[in-house]
Amino acid sequence: MAKKEVPLHALSAYMPKEALEPVLHYLHQYKIHLTITRERNSVLGDYRHAVDTKNHRISVNGNLNKYAFLVTLLHEIAHLLTFEQFGNRIAPHGKEWKNEYSKILAQFLLKKVFPADIEKALLRSIQNPGATSCGEEHLMRVLKNYDERQPHEVLVEELKEGQLFKLKDGRVFQKGEKLRKRHKAVDVKTGAMYLFSGVYEVERVEESR
Repeated sequence: MAKKEVPLHALSAYMPKEALEPVLHYLHQYKIHLTITRERNSVLGDYRHAVDTKNHRISVNGNLNKYAFLVTLLHEIAHLLTFEQFGNRIAPHGKEWKNEYSKILAQFLLKKVFPADIEKALLRSIQNPGATSCGEEHLMRVLKNYDERQPHEVLVEELKEGQLFKLKDGRVFQKGEKLRKRHKAVDVKTGAMYLFSGVYEVERVEESR
């Protein structure tokens, strides 16, 4: 199953315990239908506004570590708060959303629910939040420090130039030079060139000797 309904009291398994009470406050106040999904490669979470008899709906990937889960959830709640004020008249990640997201982040930072390194990264994000945490490499890098990774799972930036790595779809690449913000990599089967974020998670391929 792609989705599962989780009793509200069970949310403590997905986020820092200090964040549970204020999160539940938002869920109850705005009657949010929260769904926890399995991993989605394209998104970490999404928001759909209330329509007719359906409540506001938010989904978050359940494979995220507890800090990444909370940041993603707050990102989506900020969309809800923005919709409540402005409807569909504004850009999804425009100044209105950035203002709401910054305010909700500040609220949770005051509660000291994040470790010091994530707190520092979020304080930087508050100044100009990105459309996704994936788009804020400094934040994604720190959040990934709390992932439970297997030994063969690495970030692209952790590989040496020339090393091979594999994606979840099975394609194998050879890492190339770094450009300003991305790393070149060649698909070893097709020879096609791609650009990867340094914080993209891949599987290291050990070359046979």
